[in-house]
Amino acid sequence: MSNHHETVFDEALLSGYVDGELTQADRQRVRLRLEEDPEARQQVDEMREIREAARSVGWMSPSDEEWNEAPRSAPSRVFRGAGWLIVCGWLVTVAFLVLKGFVLGPETLGEKLLALAVVGGPLALFLSVLIDRIKVLPNDRYTGVKK
Repeated sequence: MSNHHETVFDEALLSGYVDGELTQADRQRVRLRLEEDPEARQQVDEMREIREAARSVGWMSPSDEEWNEAPRSAPSRVFRGAGWLIVCGWLVTVAFLVLKGFVLGPETLGEKLLALAVVGGPLALFLSVLIDRIKVLPNDRYTGVKK
């Protein structure tokens, strides 16, 4: 059983040696081991190859257009625009009703408009985003990517 722990310990030391993270004493221990053990030398060579291969990997960055969140289709633009108009109208209505409520008291028509704006604005914004997502789904390169 101590042989397994010794192997794991040696691998950790060898990995630290390749990464240049060992103390002077540990570096000296690894150098002595490498002089005596061809398997350890081979393992260090493999670790260096893997390290260099990992460092040489290049990553493609998506173009700015792929990250753009502007509406991509006419229906999406219509829903997004309508959604923002409704939300802005909702804000104006809420401000008006609050001011009016202080002066005259609540009105039934105002409450209905407020309820319509509360539901209609976010629904239109959601539909605009949903339309875009459905449109690009067949061509989305990042669908299968897991974080």
